[in-house]
Amino acid sequence: MRKILKAIDTANEYMGLATRWIGVFIVLVVCLEVTLRYVLGKPTIQLPEIAVMSGAALYTLSWGYVYLHKRHVRVDVIYVRLPVKWKALIDVVGALLFLLPLVILLSYASWNWAWESWKVMEKSPMTYWYPILGPIRSVVLLGLVFFAFQSFAQFFRDIYLLVRGKAYD
Repeated sequence: MRKILKAIDTANEYMGLATRWIGVFIVLVVCLEVTLRYVLGKPTIQLPEIAVMSGAALYTLSWGYVYLHKRHVRVDVIYVRLPVKWKALIDVVGALLFLLPLVILLSYASWNWAWESWKVMEKSPMTYWYPILGPIRSVVLLGLVFFAFQSFAQFFRDIYLLVRGKAYD
C-alpha cells in the first residue's frame, strides 16, 4: 500500500510542478492579446479562448497537488488547535460527507462530458474560431482523476491515523 500511496503522491507532485508552467503560458498569451488589441489594433479571436482553456487546465490539473500539500481552503480558526486525531476525524467525516461524493460525482459527470464531446466533435460556440472542446474536457477529467486518487490516498491515511493512532507514513 505504501508504494501505491507514494506513486499517487509522486504523480501529483510532478503534475503540480508541470502545471505551474501553464500559468506562465497564460500570462504570455494575455500579454500578447493585450498588445495585439490595444497597441497594434489587431485583436484575435483565438487568444482569449486559449487563455480560458489554459486557465481551466491550470485549475483542474493542480487540484491533486494542492490537496497533497494541504494548501486548499480551510477554516483554520479551531482546526489548527486540535490534536492530530481530532483533525483526522474531522477530515474523515468531511471526506465521507462532502469530498469523496463530490469528487466521484464530478469525475462521473466529467467522463460523460468528455466522452460526448469527442463523440460529437463538440466545438466551442464562444468565438467564430470554433475550436474542438474534446481536449480541454479530457484535461478536466484528467485533473479530476488525479484529485480523486489524492483524495482517496489522504482518506486512507486519515483512517489509519484514527485506528492506529499514528501516521501511516
